[in-house]
Amino acid sequence: MARPRIKDVARHAGVSEKTVSNVINDYAHVSDRTRRVVREAIEHLGYRVNLAGRHLRKGRTGIIALVVPELDIPYFAELARHVIREAEERSLTVLIHQSGADRDHELAALAGFGSTFVDGIILSPLALTADDLRDRTGFPPTVLLGELLEEGADHVAIDNESAAREATRHLIGLGRRTILAVGGRDDSGLGTAEARTRGYRAALAEAGIAYDPAALLPVGSFRMPDGARAVARALARGARPDALLCLNDQLALGALRALHEHGVSVPGDVAVIGFDDVEGGRFSVPTLSTVAPDKAAVAKVAVQLLQHRIEEATAPDGAVPGVQAQDRIVAHRLVLRESTQGHERR
Repeated sequence: MARPRIKDVARHAGVSEKTVSNVINDYAHVSDRTRRVVREAIEHLGYRVNLAGRHLRKGRTGIIALVVPELDIPYFAELARHVIREAEERSLTVLIHQSGADRDHELAALAGFGSTFVDGIILSPLALTADDLRDRTGFPPTVLLGELLEEGADHVAIDNESAAREATRHLIGLGRRTILAVGGRDDSGLGTAEARTRGYRAALAEAGIAYDPAALLPVGSFRMPDGARAVARALARGARPDALLCLNDQLALGALRALHEHGVSVPGDVAVIGFDDVEGGRFSVPTLSTVAPDKAAVAKVAVQLLQHRIEEATAPDGAVPGVQAQDRIVAHRLVLRESTQGHERR
């Protein structure tokens, strides 16, 4: 049986093909009765909209790319799910690319992979510099996630410095004074870890706690084994913390394992808090306190911004009004679970 076409829907509904097109595109100036009759005809005939044709007529493919450093980091996997769901609401398809935090891979993504098959890119960069982003002439529309590298780019993130300050304040409020930052880095840089380290140091300063550079436990990557190794090394050299601020939940889950293996109770001896609110932290023993970014909101805002930029780039001059680059901060909240609860020290 031949696939039904728009003219078949029009004939069945007793309306023009233009009216069917108006209903499909949800134009406002169609009566409720006509809209209902057309939709019933679409359902009866099993008509399916040719999204590829619709996008191509507008000079688009309907494909956007989400570029993240590592897909097996739970935060990025969960974020990808939200981006896909949000894109589907707008009849967009998401191509997911793993950059490996490699500058060449991130540059290739920024340039649209040397092709025209993506309309725009949502990019979480770790290796790019502000200079890399400054001149994007001829590149697809791009929305950046994470810390802002270039003021002229659309950008979506949580306030990482404020969030780390809030988490550290919570630990201090429990009476903890020797707080190690797992994954902490020299806070003069522009990345997420640096911003969180600045928040950690600000909270210490507010409480009158002297900052010790040895309290930063560097890691090679932000995975569970790295967190376990960093904490095990600190304990082996004689560190006696009473709290850990871990710069993501993967590090925190690894830290919990190292503390357990060294006979350190959580939260009795050491309180632990992470970042990202990934699913694993809700099932660890003890369950993990964490800073929870609104991942659904990050995805929603990023896709909305990108869609506007795509429409702006492909519309006739002036048809879609341009706006200045957007720097959008999304909400976060502190989620308190067993790894910090119930053991205050005064």
